[in-house]
Amino acid sequence: MDGPAAEDRALLYLQGQGLRLIARNWRCKAGELDLVMRDADTLVIAEVRSRGRADYGTAAETVDWRKQAKLVRATRVLFAARPELADCPLRFDVVTLDRDGNIEWLREAFEVEE
Repeated sequence: MDGPAAEDRALLYLQGQGLRLIARNWRCKAGELDLVMRDADTLVIAEVRSRGRADYGTAAETVDWRKQAKLVRATRVLFAARPELADCPLRFDVVTLDRDGNIEWLREAFEVEE
């Protein structure tokens, strides 16, 4: 499943769980945020990953410390651009899709130390 199709599926899944979309594919010099959503009062940055094969690890394993750091940097730029979001509790989630389209939602996939 390609990136846009995986993001479509992940978005529909998360909306079905009650999350509301704020931004999709939000881009800045620091990187891109796949899905920026609200889960009640919590701001959720959801990274979407799909893998056709697991030879080199799972989709979730591709969100390593380097990718996490990019997501954090991009989120800080988002907060500078949209300061009203900076006051919300923040959570980083990962949504993975396997080659059969099965979805796994990893809430609080990683934490950010201030």
